[in-house]
Amino acid sequence: MGDLEGLFNSFCAFGGGANAVAEMDNAKFAKFCRDTKTLDKKFTSTDADLLFTKVKPKGGRKIQFGAFRDGCLPEIAKKKGISVDELVARITGAGGPSSNSTKAEAVRFHDDKESYTGVYKQGGPSTVDRDPANLAYSIDRDKKSNVRGAVE
Repeated sequence: MGDLEGLFNSFCAFGGGANAVAEMDNAKFAKFCRDTKTLDKKFTSTDADLLFTKVKPKGGRKIQFGAFRDGCLPEIAKKKGISVDELVARITGAGGPSSNSTKAEAVRFHDDKESYTGVYKQGGPSTVDRDPANLAYSIDRDKKSNVRGAVE
């Protein structure tokens, strides 16, 4: 059962960052059921939601490993028509949580700095105002400006 507890903790910690705790909420239980291929025609996502609600403590939102092991697993095994040991073997063989993400494609006008035009070709606009309260610098056209719009 050590592998099962490690798997439980990995699903509890998924997406938690440094604040990960060894408690599973309903969303992580649903992810657990999806990622371990527990969901099928005999045990649906609705069954998973109802089972989690049945097993969690009244007024609580999360379950501990003991409630998962003693409450969820026997009910899932009964619903699927298999033994708890067989269910545990399937679950531990499926591995931990998975993450699917997309990678952005290359965009020529954004990624290729050779295609930049105007002020962005020179490094972008200046965001440093010399004296924002004084309009004399904003309308002073006598001084020579460089390519970035700053007065030299």
